[in-house]
Amino acid sequence: MIEFDFSFVFKPNVENGLEKSEIDSLKGEIEEAVKALRENPPGFLRIINDADVLGQVKELEEWIATFDDFVVVGIGGSGLGNQALHNALRPLNWNFLDRNSRNGYCRVFVMDNVDPDFVSSILQTIDPKRTVFNVISKSGSTAEAMANYLIVRNLLETLGLDPKEHIVFTTDPEKGALRKIAKEEGFKVLDVPPDVGGRFSVLTQVGLLSAMAEGIDIDALHEGAEKAKERCLETDIWKNPAALIAAVHYLFFKKGRNISVMMPYSNRLYSLADWYRQLWAESLGKRLSLDGKVIKTGQTPVKALGATDQHSQIQLYNEGPDDKVITFIALKKYPSDVLIGNIHPDQDALSYLGRKKLSQLITSEYEGTKSALAQNGRPNMSVIMDKINEENIGQFFVTYECATVIAGKLFNVNPYDQPGVELGKKITYALMGRKGYEEFEKTVTIKERIVL
Repeated sequence: MIEFDFSFVFKPNVENGLEKSEIDSLKGEIEEAVKALRENPPGFLRIINDADVLGQVKELEEWIATFDDFVVVGIGGSGLGNQALHNALRPLNWNFLDRNSRNGYCRVFVMDNVDPDFVSSILQTIDPKRTVFNVISKSGSTAEAMANYLIVRNLLETLGLDPKEHIVFTTDPEKGALRKIAKEEGFKVLDVPPDVGGRFSVLTQVGLLSAMAEGIDIDALHEGAEKAKERCLETDIWKNPAALIAAVHYLFFKKGRNISVMMPYSNRLYSLADWYRQLWAESLGKRLSLDGKVIKTGQTPVKALGATDQHSQIQLYNEGPDDKVITFIALKKYPSDVLIGNIHPDQDALSYLGRKKLSQLITSEYEGTKSALAQNGRPNMSVIMDKINEENIGQFFVTYECATVIAGKLFNVNPYDQPGVELGKKITYALMGRKGYEEFEKTVTIKERIVL
């Protein structure tokens, strides 16, 4: 179960909070946005409990079970969801456990960058003979994913291994380079649903294959997603957590709070903030409104980790510019716990900790931090999970996907495109010598070079 606590969003609990009437003023727009979600469901809602989506993944279960390691080769939406699922739903030391301790399931690595040192470190850690590589690119032309695919395939062929026995593609069902290669050479291939963009794809084949490979219950993920879907299609804003999240962030943005901080009090949930950052930034950070006006809008998402970042960022959040709205992710029950030793009962600075558990300490730090922020007039809300499991993680993903789309309506932008990413891609293609992109090589000229 997930609770969404908005207590420190509103007056009088927090001096600079919202009035409930401000939320009510958005009811018309919210109802319109939710009605659109219900009557014309976007792909990320349509695929929930889709037998074909789950079935495609399960067809590969026996084959995946023959491997020790699973490597995701993708970037952005093709990597962040996989990483979030892995970190949240497997123990933090999962990749250090032996096969028996993992009940025969795979270790999972996410190769989501082209930093040569990073890629080398993964390739040096795994045994390619015992590894399956999942190359994910909807277009089949993502430079980073394709470069790493070529590296992986070359490694397999150099070792005398058949790439078709170690690589599975996840790509567009009809077009693109990977689909063409799969048809011509007989590679295993999964579909990226055409109506689901990368940052909304975690509960599709994009995220589910790696999850299944390490023993995550993908049916339970979709069951949690279904529960969230029901709540997020409620037209009453006061019963719809996604709608209220969107409204709160929009209203605070209009008051100058243009930074959205997500701060989990759990290392296992830290990657949810990474996933959220892409979702919120790429969906809402837009130059043009839906009617073509230049608005240059969007909140900047920032991640923090409790309690670690109480010692690095909270000073700024409490006393610095009042330009943030903060979302905590808290747990009622941690997957494991540690008893603090009662070693120095005569030392007041230490004795209060003795015989207590770390879960008590981190929970107290969360409670203290959110209360201190509220006392300083800094609005914050909490996402509270009773425990970390597939159902709750599925609920989290869908709630924030819906919140993002509803926020798109309020911000008057298209939450599904990302035109600001394209120019950089084209210049990269030109610099790497891709045919047809020569004109972009000199797009940016430096009139005066200043290098120290």
